[in-house]
Amino acid sequence: MSKSKENKRLISLDVLRGITVAGMILVNHGIGDTFAPLKHSEWNGMTPCDLVFPFFLFIMGVSTFLSLRKYQFKWSSAIARKIAVRTLLIFLIGLGINWLANGFGGDWGWTHLRIMAVLQRIALCYCAVSLLAIFANKYCLHIAFALLVIYTVVLVLGNGYATDGSNIAARIDNALLGPTHLYTHTPIDPEGLLGTISAIAHTLIGFWCGRVMMEAETISKKVMHVLLVGAILVFGGYLLSYGLPLNKCIWSPSYVLMTCGLASLLLGILMYVIQIQQHTRWSTPFLVFGVNPLFLYILSEVMSIVCWSIGVNEKLYNAICSVVTNTYWASLCFASTIVVVCGLVGWVLYRRKIFIKI
Repeated sequence: MSKSKENKRLISLDVLRGITVAGMILVNHGIGDTFAPLKHSEWNGMTPCDLVFPFFLFIMGVSTFLSLRKYQFKWSSAIARKIAVRTLLIFLIGLGINWLANGFGGDWGWTHLRIMAVLQRIALCYCAVSLLAIFANKYCLHIAFALLVIYTVVLVLGNGYATDGSNIAARIDNALLGPTHLYTHTPIDPEGLLGTISAIAHTLIGFWCGRVMMEAETISKKVMHVLLVGAILVFGGYLLSYGLPLNKCIWSPSYVLMTCGLASLLLGILMYVIQIQQHTRWSTPFLVFGVNPLFLYILSEVMSIVCWSIGVNEKLYNAICSVVTNTYWASLCFASTIVVVCGLVGWVLYRRKIFIKI
């Protein structure tokens, strides 16, 4: 944790990150009946809920470009330590959250500990993209599309759209991680090892978009370039979806292009509204989430686990249901309450200029 001085930041990127993290918290904490847009698609297809995690990886790619540019993308012991420590920290925190969830569920052992999850995938993508940014900086876009091509071949040859154990992703996870260390609600782990290849390509596209944006001379050109890239990616993802349907669980190539494109379009719109039109008042709540993103996400996960175990969540939901009788709206109110509580913590940190680096 560090108290940071006011420094130059790409505010629109922070706001987009904040929108994304607030969305991640919202969709993760619905209870009972939940509106369809706040639930993941069951298999092929895409809902608004399916945008939040890929948006975060895209933003992380852009941020990695901005961060490593300060070091001219040159390898050093300081960079090595930074990458290693951050990767290990994020991965272990994710593993710790899984262990905590199991423990409060009555199993404090390691036999049924899920290895992968959201934070673990973030850690692996961050590590891979950071290393590629240093050692193959000029070829990041080429590598991204090479990974997507390879991944496409693997999906096609390995029955990658099957919804059972014959799926290549399920077979790899079972062989390398073991069936007791996987996501238990579906046969295919949505943050499994194979899909991480595609997610790395996803983050690399974000890195490349960061380059395109920052190499433009004026803010107007930055906005135009980001919007153009977004439109091309969305169109490419739409066309590809006819042969390879959008699918978050296997992180399909069409899903990569579509979600990267939508993230780029939204970033361009935010840059126009915030940095050109100077409309900023509305953005402060999202900025609160955007400057301490992983800390607030982790806080929401730990808080939810603990509150479920001691019955607080159930009591809160029942209290909401006594006022809001429609169970769908009650679920939304409950999830929104979690977002507000995390936002209040973030507001205190923001006001004191405390940015917790994870």
